[in-house]
Amino acid sequence: MEFDAASVRPGRAPARPDATVRPDATVRPDATVRPDATVRPDATVGPPGGDAEVRATWRAVAIPAEHGGWGLTLEPVVLGLLVEWSVAGLALGLAAFTAFLLRTPAKLVAVDLRRGRWLERSLVALQVAAIEAMVLATCVVVAVREAGWTWWVPVAVAAPLVAVELWFEVRSRGRRLVPELCGAVGVAAVVAAVVVAGDGSGRLAAASWLVLAARAAGAIPYVRVQILRLRRGSGPVRHSDVAQAVSVVLGGVAVVVDGAALLGFVGVTVLAVLQVMAVRRAPVPAKRLGIRQMAMGLGLVLLTAVGASW
Repeated sequence: MEFDAASVRPGRAPARPDATVRPDATVRPDATVRPDATVRPDATVGPPGGDAEVRATWRAVAIPAEHGGWGLTLEPVVLGLLVEWSVAGLALGLAAFTAFLLRTPAKLVAVDLRRGRWLERSLVALQVAAIEAMVLATCVVVAVREAGWTWWVPVAVAAPLVAVELWFEVRSRGRRLVPELCGAVGVAAVVAAVVVAGDGSGRLAAASWLVLAARAAGAIPYVRVQILRLRRGSGPVRHSDVAQAVSVVLGGVAVVVDGAALLGFVGVTVLAVLQVMAVRRAPVPAKRLGIRQMAMGLGLVLLTAVGASW
């Protein structure tokens, strides 16, 4: 319990012996302190909040809140390295993961600046963003030194998609369907960059990107529909069905670009069928839904990698 001198008035009970004095407490001019009020001699004076509050602040600005983003970021990295392993590809994978982490503090700083405010979390977010930006720059330098600049082509193609997502994020609208799809498809371009950095063919890089784009196009609307049904008890499923059809089409285009993506197309088709059936069943809790999606994504990555290695 805290001892606030401003709250002590005649007629009130004396403060508890174990009370501590707040350093920011103010005393009203008309307040009187009873002579029998005592304060423990070993009472400590420190800043409000303490270590727990500091840890919570750092966690909020440094760790992305969205669980699905972890899988959608790691899938292209793992697939690219399985298809074409290289030091440059590993550096690009680390850069992509760092960029995913960097987005959270950078967004907080941008939102606070846009709203004309500067909070304690703003300073912490700026510090975290600066550290992660340096790590990102280091990874990019390593990738350029090892593989030149050719891997920038898929990054440049995906840049407008990422820009759309960031535009929504700064305006606190990043949870809408359009920015989520743009962000996921844009991040999937990392697989193409990693494949090209490892001296893989441009056709294989594009086909791998299309397979993961198909995965995102089907998974994100499906998850959104399931979350809506979980909260409301029911809801339309046609949006998810349309998304599954789009994902199969994109998977087919991947095979046209490079036949090595055939097993990836099979995997996309299987996922689409499973999600068409699952969306008509009772929705599962969000945590279980996320675990299933990560398992499906990993299975698709492994299947696509096997097909590309034939």
